[in-house]
Amino acid sequence: MTALGRMARAALPIVAILIFVGGTAAIAWAARDTLGYDFQAYVKAAERLLAGQPLYDPSVDVAGGFAIFLYPPPFAVAMIPFTWLPAGVGPIAWTAVLAVAYAAGCAILPVRPSARWTVLLLAGLCWPYLYSLKLGQVGPLLFLTFAAGWRWRDRPGLLGAAIAAGTIVKVQPALLFGWTLVTRRFRATAIGIAILVVAAVATTVVTGIGTWADYLAILGRVSAPVTTPHNFTLGALLYGAGVDLGAATIAQWAGVAVTVVVVLYSWWRADEVTSYVTTVMASQLVSPLLWEHYAMLLLIPVALLLERGHWWAVALPLLPWLGPAWYPPILFIGLVAPLLTAPRRTPRTSTVTAPAASPG
Repeated sequence: MTALGRMARAALPIVAILIFVGGTAAIAWAARDTLGYDFQAYVKAAERLLAGQPLYDPSVDVAGGFAIFLYPPPFAVAMIPFTWLPAGVGPIAWTAVLAVAYAAGCAILPVRPSARWTVLLLAGLCWPYLYSLKLGQVGPLLFLTFAAGWRWRDRPGLLGAAIAAGTIVKVQPALLFGWTLVTRRFRATAIGIAILVVAAVATTVVTGIGTWADYLAILGRVSAPVTTPHNFTLGALLYGAGVDLGAATIAQWAGVAVTVVVVLYSWWRADEVTSYVTTVMASQLVSPLLWEHYAMLLLIPVALLLERGHWWAVALPLLPWLGPAWYPPILFIGLVAPLLTAPRRTPRTSTVTAPAASPG
């Protein structure tokens, strides 16, 4: 390694911390009174829960409005401690939790140190991460759970707990249970589902069983992938550009079908790390709604690509600055690039030995 290379490697952690902390502080400062837009949905749901009121508003039929709670009921229970904080302190505390969660996720990524520091650095320059932080969105928490599942994929208790935690925050990570089943991680599957059952039962004791029907009903009302405003799915972007609703809908479902085919292929044909990361990206692409901040989870496949020496991947989390039209293609690249760069799997050799020579 050259002297310049050694200097760059030594400087990377310092630069990464400065850019990450600087970007986090800058977006929080710029947001001012608007910091924690989505945090208000979480904390107000917890307040309604404590007051014995319904978690979900039956009049809501479009996602994206202020303080609309669209998350699983156990997540509202988890947000109760934030109801104890003064109104001006809650968003700041929540933002700090999200930033620490992302940094912790970087720290446990099972990749080389230079890749970890680069992923931390990229967050400070990545609009989806910064926007997620400004809104108080749960993306950094999902990043932490995905990183934990990746690192401890061979420890059933930790893997199951990581997937369950992600599913409690947002339902999409439940797709990873498919990965655990196909890769024969049955103990992790059982542990994760057991955690979810316990969380669901405990929540039902507090909220009543009708809350789950309300949750499913509101998801059904707001899950319009093509016509929901400010949605960046392929179908929504085409529809917004003037494409006929029918054609845009066909394109949307075709994209979902391709995603399903890719992830199923990865489960049966790719190595376990590649298929895990592919499943993480698929969990976002099959979502009927695709907001800007979802793209921060591109940093998971970016970490894998950096580990494999593909430094071009640093461009992926920066492309959203160019506009919404970039979201479907870069997320699709995040889906397929781990497969295309996976190490070639060598065919299994036969364990049958050649017959011994005949005597004589």
